[in-house]
Amino acid sequence: MPKWLADRMTWLGAVIAQAIIHHYGRDEFLRRLAHPFWFQSFGAVMGMDWHSSGITTSVIGALKRGLAPLASELGLHVCGGRGKHSRRTPDELMAIADRVGFDGHGLARASRLVAKVDNAAVQDGFDLYLHGFIVADDGRWVVVQQGMNGDRKQARRYHWLSESLTSFVDAPHAAIEGPAQGEIVNLTDRRATASRRSQLDLLAALGPDSIARELDMLGAADAKPSLQPMLPHLVMPSHHDVRGSDIHLRRLHGNLAAAAERAPADYPDLLLTPGIGPRTVRALALVAEVVHGAPCRFSDPARFSLAHGGKDRHPFPVPLKVYDETIRVLKSAVHGAKLGRDAELGALRTLDRESRRLERIAGGPSVDALIADERAVSHRYDGRSVFGWERSAPPAVEPRVAATRRT
Repeated sequence: MPKWLADRMTWLGAVIAQAIIHHYGRDEFLRRLAHPFWFQSFGAVMGMDWHSSGITTSVIGALKRGLAPLASELGLHVCGGRGKHSRRTPDELMAIADRVGFDGHGLARASRLVAKVDNAAVQDGFDLYLHGFIVADDGRWVVVQQGMNGDRKQARRYHWLSESLTSFVDAPHAAIEGPAQGEIVNLTDRRATASRRSQLDLLAALGPDSIARELDMLGAADAKPSLQPMLPHLVMPSHHDVRGSDIHLRRLHGNLAAAAERAPADYPDLLLTPGIGPRTVRALALVAEVVHGAPCRFSDPARFSLAHGGKDRHPFPVPLKVYDETIRVLKSAVHGAKLGRDAELGALRTLDRESRRLERIAGGPSVDALIADERAVSHRYDGRSVFGWERSAPPAVEPRVAATRRT
């Protein structure tokens, strides 16, 4: 993760969190983090590789850095992280408990249990290497953790939410992200209740050595399980490029049309900045949906990568001028809201509402055409990727990116 993007993800992630908490409250932000489709879209709108396992690490890291200075104001704390940082989570929770007064021992135990369940009770071929524990001052929490299958070079993400949790071993997950990998051992399945009880009875009656001998005699006879009940389930493709099939085109046209029609009315000062304003408002239309959108609208997270591109140049290099303007506008809006002036944040809500309204009647460019246009003008917006700065190259055709109404 290059520093030029990591810093911006920190700033943008923090200000989006502030906007959501201002409008909907802290509990709603925790619910969003527990939703795999929203989490993926959140990372994509911040310029990370839109479908990679790195989104989990980068989003948790950005929130940990960005929300730390706001902890006393928001009552929200991000603990853990990748590798050695994940193992420090209980200690972090205990330190925060000393300051704010929640049950540090209980939360440290919850952190260990969540990690143990996804490492031992769910044996699916993925080894945990990241554990992010986000907790509020009132003790409510969400956990986002990720495992890696080195042989397949695939990752799987596990989401937990304390609000709906009744048991750590009986269907505890809010969601699991990743493709099906065949039959697995899942002792958190509700149908495994009898198995869990029998294991405890066997252990008490026979001891571990006797159980091992019994298993050797039983051999490898397996019973075919019934289908697993579905959680919210997001499976990302293996290709890195953004394709038309990855994006709900009508929703995208709605975003573009809302930006084109609402910008003159709601962002007149922004549009005074030559060459930046309209493009920034297009990015804001996608950010607005991350703040205000309903869960059903995040089934195509690739769409949100069209706000600020991606560090690997997919779908196009990160337009730093646009990214910085997005952060500036959002910071101004959040600051105004703290002072009782909700007009700027209200304009974001208008963008989201207009996107949904206009997607029924709006037309516009194809995904391929939009990406080609963005790459053609990338140098104008200080386009940057891990490969370096974009250089000027004359486009084959004049860029056409504005959505239009269908008649």
